[in-house]
Amino acid sequence: MIALQNISKQYGGRYLFRDISLHIGDGDRLALVGSNGAGKSTLMKIITGDEETDSGAITRTKLNTTGYLPQDSIYHRGRTLYQETERVFQDIIDLQARIETIGEEIAATGDGPGGDSQRLSKLMQNLDEAQHLIEHKRGYMTDTKIKQVLFGLGFGSGDLPRMTEEFSGGWQMRMAMAKLLLREPSVLLLDEPTNHLDIESLEWLEQYLQSYRGSIVLVSHDSRFLDNIVDRIVEISMGTVTEYTGNHASYIGQKAQHSAIVQSTYANQQKLIRKTTRFIERFRYKNTKATQVQSRVKMLEKLELVDIEVDEREISFHFPEPPRGGRMAMELEGVSKAYGSKKIFSDVSLHIERGDKIALLGVNGSGKSTLARIIAGIEPFQQGRRTPGHNVVISYYSQNRADELDDDRTVLSTLDIMAPAEAPERLRTLLGCFLFTDDDVFKPIKVLSGGEKSRLALARMLLQPANLLILDEPTNHLDLQSKAILQESIAAYSGSCIIIAHDRDFLDPITDKVFFLQGGHLETYPGTVDEFLERNRNRRGAETDRPETGDTPSNQSPMRAQKRREAELRQELYRRTRPLLQARERVEADIASTEEAKAVQEAAFADQTTYEDEGAVQRINIAYADISARLEQLYDQWEAIEEEIEEIRQSLGDAPSL
Repeated sequence: MIALQNISKQYGGRYLFRDISLHIGDGDRLALVGSNGAGKSTLMKIITGDEETDSGAITRTKLNTTGYLPQDSIYHRGRTLYQETERVFQDIIDLQARIETIGEEIAATGDGPGGDSQRLSKLMQNLDEAQHLIEHKRGYMTDTKIKQVLFGLGFGSGDLPRMTEEFSGGWQMRMAMAKLLLREPSVLLLDEPTNHLDIESLEWLEQYLQSYRGSIVLVSHDSRFLDNIVDRIVEISMGTVTEYTGNHASYIGQKAQHSAIVQSTYANQQKLIRKTTRFIERFRYKNTKATQVQSRVKMLEKLELVDIEVDEREISFHFPEPPRGGRMAMELEGVSKAYGSKKIFSDVSLHIERGDKIALLGVNGSGKSTLARIIAGIEPFQQGRRTPGHNVVISYYSQNRADELDDDRTVLSTLDIMAPAEAPERLRTLLGCFLFTDDDVFKPIKVLSGGEKSRLALARMLLQPANLLILDEPTNHLDLQSKAILQESIAAYSGSCIIIAHDRDFLDPITDKVFFLQGGHLETYPGTVDEFLERNRNRRGAETDRPETGDTPSNQSPMRAQKRREAELRQELYRRTRPLLQARERVEADIASTEEAKAVQEAAFADQTTYEDEGAVQRINIAYADISARLEQLYDQWEAIEEEIEEIRQSLGDAPSL
């Protein structure tokens, strides 16, 4: 489908990759992995044609289409959410308008003298072609598809008429993702698609991608997401690519084996170089050894050196020893929060013990960050009581903490001023954990990207001794290795910790309690994140569209129970009709291919040379009859499926449309 051959790309004399080759076939599921700055996003843009290469060739099949979702910086305005999403189906909208126009022209055309009957016949033919085309494109399903994807990504029905500019950056990215999924390109490229999703939307996206018909190329630091989607890993490292078969977990095992082989090869080569160099130095000036010396010099010159990566697993970081606090770290009783008339949550009570490691979960917009700020003591609330524990020292991290950095300082001095007693080596080790290496530590803050500032703000916070950590999305700008280092550090931390994150593999090994914020209320669950998610799935019985409450950005529904009932009915309708919808889709594809075959036979009938061969006429007649019979069977199957779907809809009574 897409073949990259000997591709090279450099910036300022530094090669991201050189002479790499990659093939993306039909139905491929692959992930691009590598450290930050390795060139993953650049390679994606090269695949889509948005980035030029310095050398090499790219081959694409003619029918190939690509769709690319970048990490950020996508904004929509001037339309409602539904109108913006509907633009994906502009060709179908145009067809529907054409059908209406033709219908009006037919109504205005009489069957009489003066060529009206001929014009009417032509209009009827045009109408038939337009209707056939819209059926072939499944145009009658556009509303169903739009709502299925938008609701799956966390939007509510109350959001559909809202103007797009009312939504925050994270929801803007969800809009862009919805449009991309609805467009169904043959090659779907997603760069960190999970960054702006809550756990429920993330699980929905996994299920959607698992049944996606095209090829998928992913960049993600969420290892479980990769495990559930991909079956091939392409690692970009030191300017080259290495391919591994299997998901991310399999890749980790294979990479360890590969690294062991490379390390052994490297060690043997270094041993050979040292031995050869000693021989050259020892006998360089002996005439009797001149030939052998020259031979070894040439051998070293021709030797292809083995490069090895720095083993980042040896990098580690430990939090400063927290001050001794009381058994109870924090308590909230009956806390309510609203912004004007918009209620965020009410009557929230929670209890945090010394040593608790808590995951704070909930869909985007449910108020997790607001609750975190209240616990941290930097957000006022209307009702209730906040009681800090004895000698509690709080350290709070959120994405906007990066705005507090001093632009005139360097990366290293920003940490040094926070912990002047720390050795520079320890500070540089900490910065290395958060992807600041070599001369990066001397960069002024003002030239850093948003992600770099967020990582530095996190590193700075971790230097402060505290016995209650509050971390709001700490992993968003970290690669897999940095996340692993932070995860190990939190696991070894003796204080209490509350983490807001959507990365299940990051949370599950280090948390032992879940605070779940939904519908303006907080529930507490003992156990790991995986245990909570499994319990939640069992309780629901099936995935449900989220109800219209504070859990969605609109928060506009006054009839919560009715909306919940509609969501349950809609999910039940989707669950019962999904196999039929898939079967109907397969039948429609068969109808399309069979109609094309029928058109080929009809073209043969219209060809005068066909009648010069009596045997050919007979064969075409037989083939045409078989195809026509097959087409009739397919039409019957399609109608039977339609009737079954309609019966299910009627049996559910007031079930809303999907």
